[in-house]
Amino acid sequence: MSVVHRLRAGWLLDHLSFINQCGYEICDSLPYPGGVTLRTSVTSEYHATSTFPATSSRDDPGLGDAVEETEAAAPEQQLLQGDPEVSLTEIKASSSAEEHGEGTKSGGEDSVAGARKKRKRKCVFNQGELDALEYHTKVRKLIWEGTLHLVQEGLKSGFLHHATTELSCGKNVVPGHIGCGLADLCEMAKQFPAVNDSDHRAVHVLDNETSIPEQDLLSCVTENNSNRAKIVVLMGQKYLVPPKSSFLLSDISRLQPLLKYKKKYDVIVIDPPWENKSVKRSNRYSHLSSWQIKQIPVAALAAPDCLIVTWVTNRQKHLRFVKDELYPHWSVKTLAEWHWVKITRSGEFVLPLDSFHKKPYEVLILGRVQRSVKEALRKSEDVLPIPEHKLIVSIPCGLHSHKPPLAAVLAEFIKPDVECLELFARNLQPGWTSWGNEVLKFQHIDYFTVLRNEN
Repeated sequence: MSVVHRLRAGWLLDHLSFINQCGYEICDSLPYPGGVTLRTSVTSEYHATSTFPATSSRDDPGLGDAVEETEAAAPEQQLLQGDPEVSLTEIKASSSAEEHGEGTKSGGEDSVAGARKKRKRKCVFNQGELDALEYHTKVRKLIWEGTLHLVQEGLKSGFLHHATTELSCGKNVVPGHIGCGLADLCEMAKQFPAVNDSDHRAVHVLDNETSIPEQDLLSCVTENNSNRAKIVVLMGQKYLVPPKSSFLLSDISRLQPLLKYKKKYDVIVIDPPWENKSVKRSNRYSHLSSWQIKQIPVAALAAPDCLIVTWVTNRQKHLRFVKDELYPHWSVKTLAEWHWVKITRSGEFVLPLDSFHKKPYEVLILGRVQRSVKEALRKSEDVLPIPEHKLIVSIPCGLHSHKPPLAAVLAEFIKPDVECLELFARNLQPGWTSWGNEVLKFQHIDYFTVLRNEN
């Protein structure tokens, strides 16, 4: 179970526990005769405990350099020492100081050189920044107090722990070939000759064979109906497919196989590749415009009363777009706004809560597909209403931009044994259908450690 603690404010989750409980057991399969169990070899991104106060300005902890040994207050004391209620004026002043580098060390050559290199900026906020600051002041107290309560529970149970000694820090070392080529392969698939829809099967069910022709893998939904994980081989690389899961590897222009799969989903989780300035400057990530995101055929995929959960960046432009344009376009009624709060193993925010450039939280917008009058009159199983605000607090997984698992926290708000779909996924989940042009990225076998089973 990924839920470590559940309180009124929300949940404290364990990413790695969820991954390791996904049923990655393989029996009588080459090259592992006798059967093996696989566990993720990825650690938490912020496994090393930082001894800096949560409100100090610092780089991300645990990213290569040893943490300096210092005396520090316990994490919950650091949270208590801060003020959960800070005015917009105070946050503006703090952000302005951060922009100008105030409060950093001075007197040394390094600080002088750093000051010269630092980009000069007038102390004037544009409208987008003002909107973001105003939003932050509204949610700040909820995030602060809710995180404090969940951190206290985590410390009591031992899931989180204090540390004031120097710890070894480092990123997970992952071979460079992992994840390479999946998106490119989807792009190349557009050049494949067209298949006859009447002759072409919509689903490829995995059996003992592990190697699947690329054209089949890219032109139909792949399904693992067994109770054990399966290995698929794509372009010479091995990927794990968890039990009772299915996936489609394609880009947004090749969604037809998912529509032909003829399933209606009761839960759809969407993590769009939002357009932003840093993405535009980088060739590392693809992105979609708001117009392209609106073209996703949610109406054709969603069951009546389907729960829609969309991950959104902290840009107010995107938040407004989802609430005011995207959800109405999909006939979805906005119900709630939740936050994923990222903490370290010691229970601190991974970044200062009032950091100007990047916040230690992300937003989820929850809504339901609006039912017709006839459907609304039908008596359905009772499910709890979606709370207006909840926190999902967790230590980020070491896999870049890997979101926390939502299956456990959504369970109480949906009927049992429902069909679930994740769009723009980069990993697979038991019992879910997943789609994306990198849907197998974090299923590469090199992300897992083999534990041989004893016969």
